[in-house]
Amino acid sequence: MFQLFLRARAHNLLGSRREDKGFKARSAERDAETDRTRIGAVLTAIETALQEAEREQAGLNRRVDDAVARASVTFGNGTDEYLEREALDNHHQDLFAADISNGQRRLKELASSIGHLKFVKTAMLTRFPNFKPPQLNS
Repeated sequence: MFQLFLRARAHNLLGSRREDKGFKARSAERDAETDRTRIGAVLTAIETALQEAEREQAGLNRRVDDAVARASVTFGNGTDEYLEREALDNHHQDLFAADISNGQRRLKELASSIGHLKFVKTAMLTRFPNFKPPQLNS
């Protein structure tokens, strides 16, 4: 009997507290700030990836140009240079060709990635036209 009394009293106590508390939503300003924070985090990640890819592309482009210049110096300027070239020079030409080929392949991959990242950034800014990224003090 005592257990029934305690259970009923607890139910009444908790029930009265539940009735006092209705559903409460956050304010519109807080919701907007949460949305801005989420969108900002995604755009920051995209921008960081884009800048890193562009820096890699610029550095690799300089290195490939340097390899092309060094390879052209070792070729010689005779019309029959390839007939009389030393084996060591042929080996170096093969190394330069492999480096240049790998560099150009990676440059193509980077150009594609940069294009995709720019598209994603544009799509984000198009989908969220009211988003204003924070201005950095320069």
